[in-house]
Amino acid sequence: MLTRVENAQQKWGGSHTVIDKWLNERQRLIVLYCKLAGFSPSDKKDHALPEPQQIETFCQILMDYLSAGHFEIYDDIAKACESKGPESQLLANAIYPKITDTTDIALDFNDKYAEVDKEDLLVGFDNDLSVLGEALEARFALEDELIDNLFANHTD
Repeated sequence: MLTRVENAQQKWGGSHTVIDKWLNERQRLIVLYCKLAGFSPSDKKDHALPEPQQIETFCQILMDYLSAGHFEIYDDIAKACESKGPESQLLANAIYPKITDTTDIALDFNDKYAEVDKEDLLVGFDNDLSVLGEALEARFALEDELIDNLFANHTD
């Protein structure tokens, strides 16, 4: 995942302020995800899990990232795709529902873990984090496809 965001930053970095900010948020999200994923109960005898504050921070960044996509980036891309022609619009129309599927997984994770306490057992946390990781990986690929299409067809 980190390699993907680094490649995206190299490819599109500096071309649009909003996308730069968004890719930086993506990188921050991935780093926090990796920190959470580093706490594997199967690797520890004391069944250690991340601190609730770490999970809360991750969930906040996750929601910020999702919101930026849905309320800033996707609108800009959709408008740009409309002006690029029918092929770009068809691509965007095909990708948005797939992105929405990943949003649903992320929202479910947030609903379940954003307000955990130290006393919570977090049964299923590793599995839920893994499912979220797969969804984020798919989402990033879809988002990159949209951004790539935007810049490949950019004629300004």
